[in-house]
Amino acid sequence: MSKARKTIFICENCGYQTPKWMGRCPGCGQWNSMTEKLLEKRREKDFLDSSLILPRPITDISIESEIRIKTDIEEFDRTLGGGIIPGSVILIGGEPGIGKSTILLQVLNRLSNKGILCLYLSGEESIQQIKTRAERLSVSSPKLYIATGTNLEEILDMLKDIKPEILAIDSIQTLYTESIASAPGSIAQVREVTYRLQIIAKQSGISMFLVGHVTKEGDIAGPKILEHLVDTVLYFEGDTNHLYRILRAVKNRYGSTNEIGVFEMKDTGLNEVSNPSRIFLEQRSKGVSGSVVVPLIEGTRPVFLEIQALVSPTPLGMPRRTTVGVDHNRVSLLVAVLWKRLGLRLGDHDIFVNVAGGIKIDEPAVDLGIVSAIISSFLDRPVARDIAVFGEVGLAGEVRGVNNPELRIKEAVKLGFSRCITAKTGLDGLYSRFPIEIIGIESVQELYNLLFQ
Repeated sequence: MSKARKTIFICENCGYQTPKWMGRCPGCGQWNSMTEKLLEKRREKDFLDSSLILPRPITDISIESEIRIKTDIEEFDRTLGGGIIPGSVILIGGEPGIGKSTILLQVLNRLSNKGILCLYLSGEESIQQIKTRAERLSVSSPKLYIATGTNLEEILDMLKDIKPEILAIDSIQTLYTESIASAPGSIAQVREVTYRLQIIAKQSGISMFLVGHVTKEGDIAGPKILEHLVDTVLYFEGDTNHLYRILRAVKNRYGSTNEIGVFEMKDTGLNEVSNPSRIFLEQRSKGVSGSVVVPLIEGTRPVFLEIQALVSPTPLGMPRRTTVGVDHNRVSLLVAVLWKRLGLRLGDHDIFVNVAGGIKIDEPAVDLGIVSAIISSFLDRPVARDIAVFGEVGLAGEVRGVNNPELRIKEAVKLGFSRCITAKTGLDGLYSRFPIEIIGIESVQELYNLLFQ
């Protein structure tokens, strides 16, 4: 007698598996999302024969020199850590219309002009639509192939015939595999398709770009199910109504996750911004209170940003604390420090803090800039335009040093600032090295006396 077939039930929304049917998925709480699937003992081989690598002593393993493929788009290469690693899987996420497809076509055009065979696979647009966008971007290379499709099995057969070195899939949510009964775009489908593509990339050496749309919750295709499968995760940040886009690495197995790339959206595509500090500061208002410039370190380069604060009395019983680009809890902490250490009665005032340019900041060096902007707006006294401030503020009101003060001060000199205010610690030997007045302070009280008295 043949053995009875074993089946499992899989949630179409989150991929949760259970041997029995359930009306409500324990993983995501979705109702009536369980579908029955035959339990397969072994997956068919997709692309190449897999081989098990036997254990070896770590002292006997040789390391090959790292080879990276340059795209010649410096902002893009910097974010990746220097270029594309063969066989890597790169996920590019962002809201619809932010520029993901545009940057991919530009990258593939640069690579194909070097003689690298590239394949752009779209599951959302026709080849005529892609061609129209390519003409606008001046993309024309015989080594760049365009295809459309959503069936994974058919795509794998196409890869065997074309054998590209670079593959871009736009977007991963449109692909599906026949081995899963759920609809395309479901979490189970996205996870399975990405897993199989990741295996193919490692076995064949094909570098892959996967486009993932960001959901309303701010995740890529659900609760971060793809980030642990891929090698690099890049996020496009910025407002679609503004020109500037920030490409940020939030995961990178082959480089730093602190690097960013700055681009400007134009009719001809995304153009690199080699000096983002000037871009972010060029529209700064003159003689207005609540505006302070802070130098940040993004990867290996400093970026100067404008911190804006607005403090106004409120007739409401519960004053508002609104932040854009900085941590809301951090601002609340700094407001409490100002109330306790300086005696500023901010409890009956609305406080709004904004980072101009659409950048999100999580570096402690911005603390001193936030404090300066809040005091400036509360007293309605502007901070001089030639002053840059940076430093971490503790609960006792002390100002602590941050990393790379020399790099920040050097960039301040290039941008024409005449004074830099920061923590006194870590400034030994820097006072006489730069043609700029460096002022070291130890507390927010000293900052208050220096700027507003």
